[in-house]
Formats: sequence, structure tokens, C-alpha cells
Amino acid sequence: MKQVNILEAKTQFSKLIRMLETKKEDYITVARNGKPVVIMRLINETPVSNRIGIAKGKFTIHGDFDADNEEIADILSGGAL
Repeated sequence: MKQVNILEAKTQFSKLIRMLETKKEDYITVARNGKPVVIMRLINETPVSNRIGIAKGKFTIHGDFDADNEEIADILSGGAL
């Protein structure tokens, strides 16, 4: 953990981001008058390629899964019950 004051964070912003990107620091605390105010950290997004198909093989859908679609559509659109 690295702590910097606001002025240093403003003047060294790109350098601080690079430190996070290169994993030199996990997070950086920005302080005002020595009191921590903000924590900077990387956003850990899961790449799309890792999300697509994540549930494949975890469950099965029966062949008649769509059999009641019309009835459900009627109910949801205010049709007769």
C-alpha cells in the first residue's frame, strides 16, 4: 500500500495508475493533510470470453421448455386467465 497526498496524486496521476497496472501496488491511498480520503485500485473486470458459456453443462433444458410460451404471453399481456 502506498499513500500519497492530493498534490502528489495530481502531479503523478499517470505514474500512480501505471503502478497499479503493473501490480507494483494493489491499491493507493490518497490523503488530505495525512488523513486518508480515497483509495485508488484497478477495476477487475472479467473478460467477455470468460463469461460466455460459463453455465454450459451445469443444467439441462427439457425439449418442451417453450411449450407454454403463448399462454405465458397471454397472461403477461393482460389476456384471459
